[in-house]
Amino acid sequence: MLPKSHSLKYAQQTAKKCGLVGWTQNTKRGTVIGQAQGKGTDIGTMKNWLKKVGSPKSRIERCVFKNERRIDKLNHKDFIIIK
Repeated sequence: MLPKSHSLKYAQQTAKKCGLVGWTQNTKRGTVIGQAQGKGTDIGTMKNWLKKVGSPKSRIERCVFKNERRIDKLNHKDFIIIK
């Protein structure tokens, strides 16, 4: 399995390719959390990648999206990895 930081880089790259801003972070429980903002279709593309593809050699057991809502303006300027 890839190092956690390597997995987050794939998520960051994918989010940027989708034109999204926000953040991603590994948790102590071995899960990944994050926030993504952008156009609805681009968010849908990212969600599909997270649910079905993920980083190479990753193991996706479950993917849950919470607190989804429409926003008037973006709260982030880039998509970053929080360590």
